[in-house]
Amino acid sequence: MVEAESAKAIDSDGDTPPLTLLAVTHGSPSPDNRAAIIGLVDAVASARGDLDVGIGFVDAQHTDVASAVARSVHAPDAVIVPLVLSAGYHVRTGLAAGLDQVESSEVAMAATLGPDSRLIDVLAARLEAAGLRQGDSAVLAAAGSNDPKAVRECFETGRLLAARLGRPVTVGFIAAAMPRLHDAIEMVREVHAGSRVVVSTYLLAPGHFNDAVATAGADVVAPPLIVPGEPVASELVDLVLDRYDDATVLVRESGKAR
Repeated sequence: MVEAESAKAIDSDGDTPPLTLLAVTHGSPSPDNRAAIIGLVDAVASARGDLDVGIGFVDAQHTDVASAVARSVHAPDAVIVPLVLSAGYHVRTGLAAGLDQVESSEVAMAATLGPDSRLIDVLAARLEAAGLRQGDSAVLAAAGSNDPKAVRECFETGRLLAARLGRPVTVGFIAAAMPRLHDAIEMVREVHAGSRVVVSTYLLAPGHFNDAVATAGADVVAPPLIVPGEPVASELVDLVLDRYDDATVLVRESGKAR
């Protein structure tokens, strides 16, 4: 199911009211995950007081994601911003199909958050704060997907992070894709014997997958992109708003975007 929650709803004074920003993400039983996501959306709403902003939590176990998303779009004009790092099945199929069930000429779905250089900024900052040193070996921990496009995007993020850090970055997946994170860590240990293995957590927020990263066998694990109770990185706020703005341009120009 989708559970709609208000972040901050503020009416626009402009001649053409802005489209509602509906941030949609996978539901999680983790209170920390929920708090982190709400913190991000609240930060987005605070940064753009002209926007109506809401949250939709999609239950990943729900068999009809499309209908659930359609029910969550209460505003006649809205942009759905998927708070996901790569375009897996639910984004390409479930969320997109949900738009077809919305009776509005101005409802669009924005692009996913990654890959993007601003995510690399936050990942690099997390690693620095975690104590990354010269001589450490880096591993990027990603959730994993059965969708080849999503997997390719994770490897692209690893490549971008390697360029930023000036050292190799090995990608490991928590589920679905290969190599598995534990295997990637062990492989790095064999190749770079004696070096610390430091994991960059390519997850938006805490939860089950983040717990799996913590027990995968690395020496140091940097936290995910959002940590509840900490200020949300401005790069993430800007990224969400840019995805919204890009989709808004398309929907205004064409009447409806996908």
